[in-house]
Amino acid sequence: MAESLRVALLSYRSKPTCGGQGVYLRHISRELVALGHHVEVFSGQPYPELDEGVILNKVPSLDLYDDADPFRTPKLHEYRDWIDALEVATMWTAGFPEPLTFTLRAYRELKKRQGDFDVVQDNQTLGYGLLGIQKLFPVVGTIHHPISVDRRIELQAAKGWKKLSMRRWYGFVRMQSIVAPRLSPILTVSESSLADIHRDFNVPQSNMRLIPLGVDTRFFHPRPHLPKRPGSIVAVASADSPMKGVSTLLRAVAKLATEREVNLTVVSKPTPGGPTEKLVAELSLHDRVRFLHGISDEELAELIATSEVAVVPSLYEGFSLPAVEHMACGTPLVASRTGALPEVVGDAAVQVTPGDPEELAAVLRRLLDSPEERAEVGRKGYDRVMERYAWPVVAQRTVDAYREAIAARTAVAS
Repeated sequence: MAESLRVALLSYRSKPTCGGQGVYLRHISRELVALGHHVEVFSGQPYPELDEGVILNKVPSLDLYDDADPFRTPKLHEYRDWIDALEVATMWTAGFPEPLTFTLRAYRELKKRQGDFDVVQDNQTLGYGLLGIQKLFPVVGTIHHPISVDRRIELQAAKGWKKLSMRRWYGFVRMQSIVAPRLSPILTVSESSLADIHRDFNVPQSNMRLIPLGVDTRFFHPRPHLPKRPGSIVAVASADSPMKGVSTLLRAVAKLATEREVNLTVVSKPTPGGPTEKLVAELSLHDRVRFLHGISDEELAELIATSEVAVVPSLYEGFSLPAVEHMACGTPLVASRTGALPEVVGDAAVQVTPGDPEELAAVLRRLLDSPEERAEVGRKGYDRVMERYAWPVVAQRTVDAYREAIAARTAVAS
């Protein structure tokens, strides 16, 4: 049996139910422990939900972006050191500090733990503090997709002073582009992301390892004993992020709502009074659209499995775990023809032009009218997931990358 490893997993924020990072962290840590490895997670707020056998080390920030009190001003007694002061100063000047400040705090914590770990894996933080951690341990980087793509899409959508503000907010991307080429190897989830990382962050393709994400089939599976909800459409997407295409989906549903009974559930929490809530009001969709957040994996999986159609309307995706979860439930999927989505779904979903509500409405109309096509697309999606996306396989390939990083460091030391 191969020697077990002591692994430190780093994640600057690990929201359990959305955003991808917390979901990835929970699954990869659980499967690494199942393979016999010792795993400790170092995370800032929001903290992850972790399974038995995984140790959580909290690395608290000032939590300036808490959903209940975003952009708050900390009280004087909350300041602990210069990193806290840097975090607040960056926020006050419209920047996003967490990738940098988390890695500085993680470096401080791991410096106390020299000798306790064989390898460190960073979950898309890419802050300067990793360069210090790299002097203590082999560091494997993870980039699901480069945030430079988010930056590009958000800047295209922004206007006037908002564009200047957005440019400042994404200032941390330059830091990530400097740190990423210094980590080896970099794990990524698709050929599309690999190409984007190479282009935007200048990471040699030979330095990257392609390991797709997995799906937790304990929860995400078909439920043939439960009836489908007539006219039901489901999407799991950050409601206010232009990149996720929720506005396109809302416009498509508005077109359908003029001619038939249809209802949309978006698993997300829109900003009160924000662009998504305003668009729902503008399109008179209050009685056709609901937003859910904070639901369990079991509840989410049941929601997906009992929907007639699932949609990933994104303008870009570096992988899209929701797409795989939809397919695992046997729910027919409509997905944008963009980023890694064509690679992820193959011929097991109906693909549409991103940002085109007319085409999306036409495809949804066709699927809602055809139980036969829905059944065929759903079956293809389920079969594709069973063939390609399983967490135990992801974990073993990740361990292979760890051993590669450890061997490279040992070779340099000798």
